[in-house]
Amino acid sequence: MCPALSKPPPGPLPQRLLARYLLLLRLHPLLTKAASSAVLSALGSLLSQIIERSRKKPGSSKSLDLSGPLRFAIYGFLFTGPFSHYFYLYLEQLIPSNVPFAMVKRLLLDRLVVAPPFLLLFFFIMNLLEGKDLSVFAEKIKRGYWATLKMNWKVWTPVQFININYVPVQFRVLFGNLVALFWFAYLASIKK
Repeated sequence: MCPALSKPPPGPLPQRLLARYLLLLRLHPLLTKAASSAVLSALGSLLSQIIERSRKKPGSSKSLDLSGPLRFAIYGFLFTGPFSHYFYLYLEQLIPSNVPFAMVKRLLLDRLVVAPPFLLLFFFIMNLLEGKDLSVFAEKIKRGYWATLKMNWKVWTPVQFININYVPVQFRVLFGNLVALFWFAYLASIKK
């Protein structure tokens, strides 16, 4: 382990965690963003199960299914974290802040060009990780893609406007992941 990582900084736990995260973000940005995406995606799936359990009648105990959070962690680690890392860097180069209407152009690119296929990728990868065949995938897309995309636009448009225009680029994945904690809880609940 790197000597700089072996000794935790002094101070309260939240301060130490933030210092460790910032150090890891500086030393290993892609891996740090992928790992935080994995953890927060899994927590979103777990949150979905907890919410679902709380809606059921008392006494009907169903244990938590850890395969769902594991699938979300895999998706977050392999897809959301790395893709978001590179997308936000590329977005800064493609549409710099000094370009006229940069804020609107960035938002339109994200919402109309990137979001639809990325949501489709989510459905496809989850289908694969669940071991389902393409007919199940096609049925899920037919049944839920459009409604989910509309909800994505409603939820993520204001979030992404803030994220891609006001959040420093190194923190955009984390900001998105924190909101995605609840978004993945929604996706996990509707994808069933």
